[in-house]
Formats: sequence, structure tokens, C-alpha cells
Amino acid sequence: MPVGPWDQRVWRLVARIPRARLATYGQVAELLGAWGRARQVGWALRRLPLPTAIPWHRVVNARGSITMTPSREGSDWIQRDLLVAEGIPVDARGRVPLARFRWDPPQPLVF
Repeated sequence: MPVGPWDQRVWRLVARIPRARLATYGQVAELLGAWGRARQVGWALRRLPLPTAIPWHRVVNARGSITMTPSREGSDWIQRDLLVAEGIPVDARGRVPLARFRWDPPQPLVF
């Protein structure tokens, strides 16, 4: 699958999310100057070849949850395990304490 400049921008930004910190898809889009493109952030992360050093698992939805769906082909469960391994609790419904672990990047964010 071809990778475009948007994917590269998303991946570079997500690579900067520190261990045991979370961002939302919308937050990533906003930091890239693309307000309202949260879904496109998700698709860019889905195009990452696994395994990868890019911490895609640190990006969750705006409700503070892992998006649990069969279309993710098991990556939702991988995400859960990776977050728990970093010390971020995930409940049985895939919810995480977003307020406690939310990433607050330095401004301006240059990458």
C-alpha cells in the first residue's frame, strides 16, 4: 500500500508521544493543523506495517477508549496489551483514564 505525505506526518507526530501518555485521534489532527480530520489520522495509523517502532497504540478515541471492532483484526487487543504493559489501565470495555494520561506536548510543537 503506497504511503503518502499525510501518513508520514501522522507517523512522525505519533512517534513523539512519550511512553505512558495518550493522545486522541482528534488531538493528533489538530496538532498537525488539520482540525476535524481525526478519522484520517486513524486510517494513517491503520496503514502502519506491524510490527513498528511508532507507538500507534498510544492514540485512542475522543471518549478515552480503544475502538474495539472486528474490522481491526485483533489490533484492538494488541493495543490494550501494549497500553497495560506501559502502566495505563484499560477496563473491560476498553476505556482508559484519558485525563490522567493525556499527552500535553510542548508548544509550539516542531517536527
